[in-house]
Formats: sequence, C-alpha cells, structure tokens
Amino acid sequence: MPVEEFVAGWISGALGLVLGHPFDTVKLLGFFKGMSFPIASIAMVNSVLFGIYSNTLLALTATSHQERRAQPPSYIHVFIAGCTGGFVQVYCLAPFDLIKVRLQNQTEPRARPPGSPPPRYRGPVHCAVSIFQEEGPRGLFRGAWALTLRDTPTMGIYFVTYELCRQSTRDGQDPSPATVLVAGGFAGISSWAVATPLDVIKSRLQMAGLKRRAYRGVLDCMVSSARQEGLGVFFRGLTINSARAFPVNAVTFLSYEYLLRSWG
Repeated sequence: MPVEEFVAGWISGALGLVLGHPFDTVKLLGFFKGMSFPIASIAMVNSVLFGIYSNTLLALTATSHQERRAQPPSYIHVFIAGCTGGFVQVYCLAPFDLIKVRLQNQTEPRARPPGSPPPRYRGPVHCAVSIFQEEGPRGLFRGAWALTLRDTPTMGIYFVTYELCRQSTRDGQDPSPATVLVAGGFAGISSWAVATPLDVIKSRLQMAGLKRRAYRGVLDCMVSSARQEGLGVFFRGLTINSARAFPVNAVTFLSYEYLLRSWG
C-alpha cells in the first residue's frame, strides 16, 4: 500500500487547518482558540481520508496517482473511493471532532470575575477524560452516526467535484496551480452545501451530553430541531462554512498535489 498519499494528506490537512481554524471559531472569543489540538488530530484524519481514497482508486483502477494523470478514472470510481475514504475517516474523526466542538463551545470570558467557576474543560485531555467518566466510552462517539451520514456521501461528492474541475486540463498534462486551487475550492463548497444540514444535527447531538438533553437519535434530533426552529435551522452556518471551504480546500489540494508531484 503506497504511503505517500497518507503523508501528503497529513501535511496538506495541517496547512488547510491553519488557514481555516479562525473560521471555526469566528463566533467565539479568539480566532485561534483550541488550535494546538486540531493541528495533530485533524491532520491525521486528513491523512486517512486521502490515503484511503487514493488506495481505493488504486484497487479499482489499477493505476497509481501519477498514472491517473494520463488515464483519468471514471467519476463512478472516484465517487466510490471518496465515499470509502469518508466512511473510514469517521472512526478516527468522531472523538477528535467531539472534543473540538466541546472546547470551542466554552465561551467563558477571558477575565473571569473573582469567585466565578473555572471552565468546565481545562484542555483536550481533560475534556476526553471527563466525557469518558461522565458519559462512558460511547460518549466519545456521540454524534458519530450523524457524522457517518454526513461524511460518506459528502466525500464522494467532494472528490468528484475536484476531478470535474481538474480534468479540464488536457489529457496527460499536469493541471496548473490555478486550476488545482479553483478545483479544490469548488470541491469544498459543494461538499459543505450537502453536509451542512447533517453537520448541524451532528453538533447538536455532540452537545446534548453536555447540556443534559436527550435525543433518541439522528431522526429525533432532526424532527425536534425543525419543529422548534423551522427548516432554516438546517442551513445555519452555511455561509461561514462556504467562506471557509474555498480557501481551505484550495490550499489542501494544492499542497497535496505538489507533494505527490515532488515525490513522484
């Protein structure tokens, strides 16, 4: 199994994260709040996504990343490989994403009045231990089913959109940096346009344990949210997600392609 795709995915994920993290925390106190934890965790998840995607394509088409420049894979194969990568990455992503959401939703002021209670979580490790103790091992995977429903088809759409844009280059030629940037940016926007409704549900399920609110599952959360706040609730955050998605995924794909081209 080629490992270059895993390494390139890790590095490109870290670069994309640095660019996109301020958008994740724009509603909170600091642009780079909780930055140190996602650098390693989300980069690792991105490594799994790109590594599984590329190796699944290798299994489906018997062509390496370099050979696929001259023999582009079919969009069906790209979609299947993307869905496979999205499904597998959930098992790595779910605990990290839960901890990130819990930490970012700590909105205590920087200067607390004397006698005020300290933040609930003191950091990623304390957050993970607290969830494990209070909610059990399954608590670390709260929202994982919604995350699976979000990421499995979304990652298929993500890579198909990228290939649609990238394959506008003449056969056998490497796409220009501008083409890769635009293709990656549109891949990010299209995937988040599909993912946002389930991302809302996922986040609510993840915060349910903290707020002591019980949802019976994904469907119950969807029905309760729509009944109380209307259908518009499912597109809450779409604007900021799209604003984040274009530059983050443009940089992610550009660095990924550059690294593989340099090593290939």
